[in-house]
Amino acid sequence: MKKQLIDCALGRIPADLIISNVNVFHLTDGSVEPCDIAVINGRIAGLGQYTMARDIVNGSGLYAVPGFIDSHVHLESTHLLPAGYEKLILPHGVTTTICDPHELANVVGEKAFEFFFDAAEKLDMSLLVNLSSCVPATPFETAGGEISPAVIRKWHEKHPESALAELMNVPGLLNGDPDVMAKAELFERIDGHCPLVSGKELNACAAAGVINCHETTSLSEAAEKLRRGMQIFIREGSAARDLDALLPLLTVENSPFISFCSDDRSPVETAASGHIDSMIRRAIAAGAAPLAVYRAASWSAAKHAGLNDRGLLAPGRIADIVLLSDLEKCIIRSVFVKGKNIGNINNKNIPVPPEMLDSVKLAPVDPERFRIKSVNSRTPVITVESGSLITGKIFCELKVENGEKFPDINRDILKIAVIERHGRNGNTGLGFVRGFGLKSGAIAATVAHDSHNICVLGTSDADMAAAVNALIGLQGGQVVVNSGKVTAAAPFPVAGLLSAEPFDKLAVSMKNISDALLDTGCTLSEPFQQLSFLTLPVIPHLKLTDKGLFDADTFEHIPV
Repeated sequence: MKKQLIDCALGRIPADLIISNVNVFHLTDGSVEPCDIAVINGRIAGLGQYTMARDIVNGSGLYAVPGFIDSHVHLESTHLLPAGYEKLILPHGVTTTICDPHELANVVGEKAFEFFFDAAEKLDMSLLVNLSSCVPATPFETAGGEISPAVIRKWHEKHPESALAELMNVPGLLNGDPDVMAKAELFERIDGHCPLVSGKELNACAAAGVINCHETTSLSEAAEKLRRGMQIFIREGSAARDLDALLPLLTVENSPFISFCSDDRSPVETAASGHIDSMIRRAIAAGAAPLAVYRAASWSAAKHAGLNDRGLLAPGRIADIVLLSDLEKCIIRSVFVKGKNIGNINNKNIPVPPEMLDSVKLAPVDPERFRIKSVNSRTPVITVESGSLITGKIFCELKVENGEKFPDINRDILKIAVIERHGRNGNTGLGFVRGFGLKSGAIAATVAHDSHNICVLGTSDADMAAAVNALIGLQGGQVVVNSGKVTAAAPFPVAGLLSAEPFDKLAVSMKNISDALLDTGCTLSEPFQQLSFLTLPVIPHLKLTDKGLFDADTFEHIPV
């Protein structure tokens, strides 16, 4: 292969592809070089003047930049199988994704590793799979799968290139939990999850090998992490949006230590407004230097991940190339993956293992399940803010009658429940939440990070029961119920997380859900994304799991 690269670079043999007369934007120095790009065997052979090729694409008037890299994503959050995911994001210039499969792993265990590594071999884009560190994420919830240190060791021996993914159990790391430490000791590179971690605790995380964080939400937090040698992943998901807050950090000087990621982004939002390309547009429009922005979108991410074969348009690098008609507005005209135009990429059939089906192991429920027995009116309430995963914790006086506590729809205080659905114990955690704005009905989903039990909230116990029972019948998904009837549903029969349908059909279901949500009075722009994170006990401040209301500041369950 190297001999062919050398011969092609010297003009001795034809290239597979030449992109002619294109303006190459160099991420080394920010210069623009008008030239040809010669590609052979999926790699760039040379830049300069080339004429011999099997295929020539006219790049006149266009800019060429490296393919974009999503530094941290849970592919399951798109609700698409890997082939559908590839088809969704490639037109947005994302040619490499670094994936943590812990959503699927929390349902089916190490079968998730097998599925994603197998899919990665079949995709044209690069799907790089890290090894999930937190399955279950914490002992404060019930998951369907379990990944032991021995399983991590086995898969790390098979795939030594993989990092330990998103170590969320920061208290376990700081306190020397044997299970956490056994996993951490296997890796030099550990992906971080350190919201609001500071001071000596941050030092300890960095010393243990935690090299990045995508949970940074303020400039001061980001600056401290940078000084401790951590890469900052600026996240722009659907429920958590940190680009605007962290944008002043994105300078040319800082750019080698900053990358972009989506983490959890709705496929409908990606189709409508973009992905990493959207972050590029917004960052440059807000005044960030194009060199800093495009570095964060590709080279910085590649360098941090140890991917020295990509991130620059230079000889020997993988020919992941995005052609733009406007550099500052990031208007994409063509995308090439390993030298192949994505318009020529075929659909793929990647079989779903039977272990990933029929994952909702729960008998039908009745409204009595959601009664909250209490004689105390003072009540802890979870508060939700659009665009943030960090919830609030307030105390409200609620109506108590005949030993039962009730929500207050007029004050936007709804009842919420998390029901274990993996067939382990049938737990039900109950609580109250404010911020969704529902005036009627209920919403429910089997996507509930990270253990993915059923999470349901609503204005009445009857509608909450109807929503849960609808999910049982669908074997997973998202549903909206009003007056006892299902008004919209998106089935996710694969582990309760993924649709079996292509994106165009999934988009119809999700549009129906958006319309049905309007009829409930819901005021959040992404209520199902917010719902899915109300069960995540590793993010402050107040959450709910199947084991009950959880205070993430004190790391203990509290009474409702």
